[in-house]
Amino acid sequence: MKLFVYHTPELTPSGSVPDCAIAVDVLRATTTMATALASGAEAVQVFSDIDKLLQVSAAWPESKRIRAGERGGAPVTGCDMGNSPLDCTPERVLGRRLFISTTNGTRTLQRVQDAKAVLAAAFVNRQAVVKYILAQNPETVWVVGSGWEGSFSLEDTACAGAIAYGMLAELGAAPEEIAGNDEVISAIALYHQWKDNLLQLMHHASHGQRLLRLHCDEDLKYCVQTDLLDVLPIQHEPGVLVKGQ
Repeated sequence: MKLFVYHTPELTPSGSVPDCAIAVDVLRATTTMATALASGAEAVQVFSDIDKLLQVSAAWPESKRIRAGERGGAPVTGCDMGNSPLDCTPERVLGRRLFISTTNGTRTLQRVQDAKAVLAAAFVNRQAVVKYILAQNPETVWVVGSGWEGSFSLEDTACAGAIAYGMLAELGAAPEEIAGNDEVISAIALYHQWKDNLLQLMHHASHGQRLLRLHCDEDLKYCVQTDLLDVLPIQHEPGVLVKGQ
């Protein structure tokens, strides 16, 4: 098995896909997806375009859908919620499909949707993702950070490092045994430096600061809770993720 880390979807090799792709958007799309499925959502369907989301979700009864839209960290008019995982309570999402479009994370999932297996990962479900990878042992694994509008983000790369760190701990292996590119080593180093103070790292991150200005302090505290949820968001069909067994 070889693991590759890409800081943004734009940096992934064109014209190829891995055996397993892991999309990461810690703040906050993949954290929200994992939380929604853990709270009993029927599925999560992702869109890069808000108008497309509204069009497709209109075919669903209001009692069976939740529309989540975010741009620049703020909720989108016409949607039921923004991109806060704290809104994904069982009372709100149980039995419903979450239709979601965000600034960065949904675009990442669409970039890798043709991989044999597609997962959504965040700190909150890190160990569930690690367990899946080790059980399936795919030949190539990409961990793709969402970044911010095409640029590097601290939080996504730190989460990629957390996934790699967890794999190494289970395998008893050295980083160079699984690393397919130098970004894996740098991601592990970043996570190792901050693993005991991830909230402080979020406060340093540009998108973390953006969310603080929007008074999303509680979201940041939630998003850094490592291994909180035993849930595996896995693609069932292109653009649709369900809770893996």
